[in-house]
Amino acid sequence: MGRRNITEVSDFILMGLTDSEEIRLVLFTLFLLMYLITVLGNAGMMLIIFLDLQLHTPMYFFLIHLSFLDLSFSTAVTPKASDNLLTSNRCISYLNCFLQMNCFVFVGVTECVLSSMAYDCYAAICKPLRYPGIMSTRCCCSLVFGSFLTGLMDTFVTLLCMSKLHFCDSTVICHFCDAPPGLALSCAETHDIEIIISIFAGSTLAVSLITVSVSYVSILSTILKITSTSGKQKAFSNCASHLLSVTIF
Repeated sequence: MGRRNITEVSDFILMGLTDSEEIRLVLFTLFLLMYLITVLGNAGMMLIIFLDLQLHTPMYFFLIHLSFLDLSFSTAVTPKASDNLLTSNRCISYLNCFLQMNCFVFVGVTECVLSSMAYDCYAAICKPLRYPGIMSTRCCCSLVFGSFLTGLMDTFVTLLCMSKLHFCDSTVICHFCDAPPGLALSCAETHDIEIIISIFAGSTLAVSLITVSVSYVSILSTILKITSTSGKQKAFSNCASHLLSVTIF
């Protein structure tokens, strides 16, 4: 615990990908282009879903929240990373670093809304006659609220654990602020904190994976029982967008 001097940290230094100005300019252009595509794509999807009344269905209700989360995910990291590539100032304040870390954790955990979409696909294919009653407005709002609440709980645990750390002379962080780099800079013993964070993060991931896996096993079993080819194609098309989202995530 006393291997380094404990200091009052006011700033962290974010390591860049390279020191070459030419490569940094190329990377900045590439990251900016990808970020603009992410912003325009997700903002456009949200706008289309909001304006088209025919898209006011449970699946698109989840998709609009997924687009918002994806947009927030990129916004939490990319602007500062692009600024580091364009300028020589790689410092980030203690407060902004913790803000970036908590936004990253919150949005990442809340992506378990994907598992809510898996339940929607399960209800649509396995219980089509009861689908309107199962996926009611109240149920959809509850699933999304539960996802955001889970994200807030995990973020609160991470914030509580990280706020107790004392940082040493070294304040260099690779690329962006996250819990593992922050723990590596701590002068104190972090084993218990790592276990706590891992338990909460692992539980969220496990529940999401189990929900998605069970839903798609049931969906596949139901589809295989359909005799007509057109019926199978229609069933597959209903869950294709969610399956693609899960694969990309």
